[in-house]
Amino acid sequence: MSLVAAKSERIDIRTDPVVKDLLQRAAVAAHKSVSEFLLHAGLDAAREALSGRQIFSLDEDGWDAFQAALERPVSDKPRLRRLLSEPGILDLPRA
Repeated sequence: MSLVAAKSERIDIRTDPVVKDLLQRAAVAAHKSVSEFLLHAGLDAAREALSGRQIFSLDEDGWDAFQAALERPVSDKPRLRRLLSEPGILDLPRA
């Protein structure tokens, strides 16, 4: 999801002054606006909440897009091939 895309949707939240102050101070510490801070924190939380799901429901358009992605021909990726052919930092030396 691109955060650079035009933003046309709004999310409004209500909170108490103590929570608002905490969020404002955290945003300043992160060098972000409160909106940016909340958006990034919310996106991180959403991704984490959804990452463990094993079953996903798709509407017809989503299913069609998924099928199209699966059926798309594989393209060669030389840099990825080279990366995967070299031992990683966690690979044990072979005797």
